[in-house]
Amino acid sequence: MVLAWILFSIYLMGTAYLGWIGYKKTDGFSSFAIGKGDMSPIVVGITLAASTASAATFIINPGFIYVDGLSAWINMVLGTYSGFMIMLIILSFKFRSMGEKMKALTIPDWIGKRYQSKGFSLYFAFINLLSFAFVVLLVGGISIVMQKLLGVNNITALLITLIFVTGYVFLGGTYAHVYTNMFQGILMIIASCAILWTGIELIMNTDNPGFWELISQEDANLLKLINPEGKLFNDFFSTYITGFFIGAAVVCQPHILTKALYVKTNKDVRNYIIVVGVVLLLFLLLVSVGFFAHVAVDPNQLIDASTGEFRQDLVMTIYLMNVFPDWTFTVVSIVLLAAAMSTLDGLLVSISTITANDLVINVIDKFSKKKISEEQKMKLALRASHVVLVLIAVLVFAVNINPPKLLGIYGQVGVYGLVLVALTPLLVGVLLKNSPIKLVWTASIVAVIMHFILYFYGDELFPNLGFTYANPSVTAALAIITVVLPTLIIAWILNKKIDINE
Repeated sequence: MVLAWILFSIYLMGTAYLGWIGYKKTDGFSSFAIGKGDMSPIVVGITLAASTASAATFIINPGFIYVDGLSAWINMVLGTYSGFMIMLIILSFKFRSMGEKMKALTIPDWIGKRYQSKGFSLYFAFINLLSFAFVVLLVGGISIVMQKLLGVNNITALLITLIFVTGYVFLGGTYAHVYTNMFQGILMIIASCAILWTGIELIMNTDNPGFWELISQEDANLLKLINPEGKLFNDFFSTYITGFFIGAAVVCQPHILTKALYVKTNKDVRNYIIVVGVVLLLFLLLVSVGFFAHVAVDPNQLIDASTGEFRQDLVMTIYLMNVFPDWTFTVVSIVLLAAAMSTLDGLLVSISTITANDLVINVIDKFSKKKISEEQKMKLALRASHVVLVLIAVLVFAVNINPPKLLGIYGQVGVYGLVLVALTPLLVGVLLKNSPIKLVWTASIVAVIMHFILYFYGDELFPNLGFTYANPSVTAALAIITVVLPTLIIAWILNKKIDINE
């Protein structure tokens, strides 16, 4: 416990120092939101990978592989990775070049300027508040690890997390986010290699029966390409289709796609995409701990002593406690905290800047009797972003005092709703010259409504279709297939007609 506090304190001081450096480089709202376009593609690439592979990847998702086995692994690794990388390549280059010309600071700002509609920007800024669900997931995941590592209760863990991360983001914005993520990302790479090596050793050294035979004896369905008894990944659609579409869609999260605005040229974009491709794959492979835990962990260790219920969100933490000596477990657990904080700070930057720039300032601009200069708007936006940061911290603390049972599902429902709203306007705006705003806006609204209706009421409304509506990636993928893709086709046809007439 003493070692844990010493290492954690060193981590906090190192991160705080980097946050301070970020503060010194931040001289206004623009640099707070996206920096000055002067960042190295290697730094941005590691930052993006660290931001994408969050507490869900490192702490929460191994539990889904533990429960559903190979089908969940195929979905979360192969499907997600391929969809993510393809969409990142499709969107990033033109998003950066167009954003540079439009001087966009956020995704709602980009969309509003691309479609020449402040109302559209305001709509996206409001929907961006769904990011709150993911912030709750991240802080809850951090609390789980911190309680085991430092011997504190939930409330203490929440206070440490929220005060510290909110504090350095408050001061340094994007620069603090990037510099701390570079540090956190390097730690995550080292820890990922160490954790995966323990799994390789388990596979190689398990004899009579072997590693995979032990898992098969426990439950043969865990190694089937489709787990017919799986809770969330139990058919072809939920296993193979949803992972790809969700991987593609999550690129549209504000703290991911806006990384393209951190660099100056498309060559830099290409280089950071290469870095992301390598590092992110390493991070995603960590969900394999769900397999390793079947051999290395006594199932009774995953039972909550206070409730008697199975806790799949403890799989990673308990596995590390079993395979590493105490001091190594402590070091790796510090890195798990870094992994979660690396995404948390990116989300806090995006949600605060979007709420300030595209919601608060738009509303003030619309209803103010006096005309506000651009300089005044930027000053107001910076102040508003700071207020939003504090409000978010207070609300997240309140929710996580009694956190939702399945944090991973809770976070996914909100995040997938957010990316469904942004997916159509971003794709149409990047790929097509003429962008019919009424069509795009309608598709955006219908897609997110469909996602929520299917998730909450799908079993009642469409019980015979055979979809696993309890899996939010299924409901989001259905919305993409039935709403987003047809809209892209219609928009493409309309563009062809306009080109012919011209």
